[in-house]
Amino acid sequence: MEKVKIAVLVSGGGTNLQALLDAEGRGEIPSGEIVLVISNVSGAYALERAKKAGVEALTLTKKACGGQAGFEARLREELEARGIGLIILAGFLSILSGDFAAKYPKRIINIHPSLIPSFCGKGYYGLKVHEEALKYGVKVTGATVHYVNEIPDGGEILLQKAVDILPEDTAESLQLRVMRQAEWVLLPKAAELVCKRLTENDQRKGG
Repeated sequence: MEKVKIAVLVSGGGTNLQALLDAEGRGEIPSGEIVLVISNVSGAYALERAKKAGVEALTLTKKACGGQAGFEARLREELEARGIGLIILAGFLSILSGDFAAKYPKRIINIHPSLIPSFCGKGYYGLKVHEEALKYGVKVTGATVHYVNEIPDGGEILLQKAVDILPEDTAESLQLRVMRQAEWVLLPKAAELVCKRLTENDQRKGG
């Protein structure tokens, strides 16, 4: 069975990318293969993680591409040249346009560090999500993997995992626990879930 080729889009340190690479190494994504990592930030440490794992790593910046439209056009070229079947946004802090998302229906997934529909949408990323959860006083938070569509954090939910908030939590301690207990667990599971769906769909079409 041919594996689905996966591209991971990143902007920073790449801890979620590492979770995916480690899971693939353990045989937990049998239906997919990570073949490309793209960062929209020059010098992002995630690129080093990719190279250490023997995965092709590229940098594409909006500035170098002349803006959002040029960036998305180049991104599509790179993805199509490698036959990418699934795009995973793993700490990718640039919002893709609705037009771009529409070209890859149910082929782009994102991880968000809250239980959607709480603390999500435009402007909710990184530590801000956890700061808002603490400010609001919720007792449980978590992470969500969802399909990407034209609405930020608005696509169909694939997987969620809850994480308890402790009385002594800071945004930083909560962020780390959500990563360890939810994000790093959910993202590889979701990658395999979607890759399996895609291969089964292709087999049905082929048969």
